[in-house]
Amino acid sequence: MFQSVLDLFFPKVCYACQFQLSDNEEYICTDCRHNLPITNYHLDNDDFVLKTFYGRAKIEHATALLRFEKKGITQTLIHNLKYKGYEDIGMFLGTWLGEELKEIEAYQTIDAVIPVPLHKKKLRKRGYNQVAKFGQEIAKQLNTNYYDDVLIKVTNTASQVNKSRFSRWINNDELFTIQNKEKISNKHILLVDDIITSGATMEACISVLNQAPNVKISIVAMAIA
Repeated sequence: MFQSVLDLFFPKVCYACQFQLSDNEEYICTDCRHNLPITNYHLDNDDFVLKTFYGRAKIEHATALLRFEKKGITQTLIHNLKYKGYEDIGMFLGTWLGEELKEIEAYQTIDAVIPVPLHKKKLRKRGYNQVAKFGQEIAKQLNTNYYDDVLIKVTNTASQVNKSRFSRWINNDELFTIQNKEKISNKHILLVDDIITSGATMEACISVLNQAPNVKISIVAMAIA
């Protein structure tokens, strides 16, 4: 009864289109879910994401759940996740992708999930890392560890939107550091982020994580441009 009254005054709405959800819908309405540009890379053995990093970083496996298009539904979801406090979007996408990855042999050897970190100033301002719940849910589905105290962002940077690939690469040089190496030494790590555009941020993170001895790294993202 209490929930019914709560829904009356504060109805649940779709995080994509903002229309009210029906009783059997959660986070995203049925129409929006059907219109999501799903990649299925990991289900179809498509190495599109892996090719983005050829010659730049050694990666075991790579995938992204959605395609990112300007003014598209994926952009709306990630914007609402990052700037409007809708953290449940990360949980929703993480559970979805995690349930698929746990059925794939390549991801069953993951020893730890690590998020691309925010600088502490940006974390204080936003109040959360938009990748955190995404990574936590994937770790839960894979029945493995989630570490947010290994990869640390040491330089605060402005948004990378509208920057060229070269500018992103320069901007990401020496942004990250590693601590608690013993947590990932001799382990297979899954690095998670929200969007892969040029791949510069992931590349910088992978370079730092490789400072741990005998580490293997795979990557996943909510979306890829």
